[in-house]
Amino acid sequence: MTQPARPPPVRRLLVIGIGAGDPALMTMQAAEAVAALDVVLLVDKGEHGQDLADVRQEILRRHGRRPPARSIELRDGTRDPALAYDEAVARWHGERVVAFERALRDEVADGETAGILVWGDPSLYDSTLRIVDQVVERGNVDVQHTVIPGVSSLQLLAARHRIPLNRIGRAVHITTGRLLRQGLPPGVDDAVVMLDAAVSFTTLVGEGFEIFWGASLGTPDELLVAGPLDDVADQIVALRAQARARLGWVFDIYLLRRLERA
Repeated sequence: MTQPARPPPVRRLLVIGIGAGDPALMTMQAAEAVAALDVVLLVDKGEHGQDLADVRQEILRRHGRRPPARSIELRDGTRDPALAYDEAVARWHGERVVAFERALRDEVADGETAGILVWGDPSLYDSTLRIVDQVVERGNVDVQHTVIPGVSSLQLLAARHRIPLNRIGRAVHITTGRLLRQGLPPGVDDAVVMLDAAVSFTTLVGEGFEIFWGASLGTPDELLVAGPLDDVADQIVALRAQARARLGWVFDIYLLRRLERA
């Protein structure tokens, strides 16, 4: 007689937005979620991510349960530069899916709550939710997940520069440095650009924009520059290069705003 297939194990997962760098930016809901964790899944980004790992550990120290939750480190891969961008990202994410699935299946017990601490907000320029969706689709683990929003770098950028993101009656376009090099869509006068490793804003010098730029927001290494793009582009390029040489990484974000014509 054929035995019925065993249902996949059920795992409760909290995807927690922890804010942009400063542990004080944690919301009360996020702090309560961290306190409820039995297991924390930590993505190890290597030596250049040590500063980020230290912030996560400080958050767990401040808000985690006693005794501390178990930590499971997942080694992160890298995108293969020899592949096309979409293919490289798909392969990189595929490796994460397997690692997340294995950890949830083998390292989390029935009745335990696991958590992933996500920089900023899980909905903005982060792939954790896409990874979890793929784990769910594979069907080897029944993941019941809840998303806790966090203060994003986009919100912190606006707060640091003391500006609203949008002008009255205007839309704001959110894009990436890679896409910015292809030009802004017609009619877009206000754009937020995430993680521009190629300093693509330099392609818009002379086009009548101002820029509100920030890097390492919420950390002791925070950098801010604002002004007409033509006047401050070289300063931003130099500051970004210096920060990368010192830290090994740079997370930056900026708002481009087309200047009003007289």
